[in-house]
Amino acid sequence: MPALYTEILLKPLFNLLVFLYTAIPGRDLGVTILVLTLIVRILLYPLNRRAITSQRSIQRLQPEMEALKEKHKDDREKLAQEMMALYKREKINPLSSCLPIVVQLPILIAVYQVFTAGIKSDAFQLLYPGIANPGTINTIAFGFLDLAARSWPLAILAGIAQYWQTRMLMGSKSAATSSVSAMNKQMLYIMPVMTVFIGSRFPAGLALYWFATTVFTGLQQLFMFKKSEKKQGS
Repeated sequence: MPALYTEILLKPLFNLLVFLYTAIPGRDLGVTILVLTLIVRILLYPLNRRAITSQRSIQRLQPEMEALKEKHKDDREKLAQEMMALYKREKINPLSSCLPIVVQLPILIAVYQVFTAGIKSDAFQLLYPGIANPGTINTIAFGFLDLAARSWPLAILAGIAQYWQTRMLMGSKSAATSSVSAMNKQMLYIMPVMTVFIGSRFPAGLALYWFATTVFTGLQQLFMFKKSEKKQGS
């Protein structure tokens, strides 16, 4: 395992998990994961806000983008120039919508490793000075759910949450004939299916983290949309 990755992601996340586990009354790993997820989402909120704003702006411009594609369908270079000019005029960075995914991926991998190797006693050597060593971590969450085992119900819940969050982000104002809208409709169903498939094959702790991440992200989106509607209405 690369030392830089261990120092930057794995150790901080593991230490935060252990700190929360020992600090929260009851020492419930499920509650710990929910709190950990909330902290991560708060830290990533600026990136997520930028991505959501960019995604909604691109959806708003879909009719104009489709018109440009039709106008310059035989000249790819001209189309690229016009699209970049449109993004520049509207102050949109199309790559910003991908940034949270790029950032989230290594965090997700680190969380997986924290939930697998991290619950073993030999992993406590990663603890920083001052972080209390709990000796062991009880993987039974909420009194009944073993987060070290696989859980189909939790994976399905994560898939449902993924559908809700993706559906809300896409909205209902996209042009029905646009290629972007067609791709979005595919992603609307592909992402939840992938979430269930992956979540059912890994420890339930990862599925719980993904479920909580999706719900918190959806709530952030809902907050941003309501705030935007109020500004437009005023």
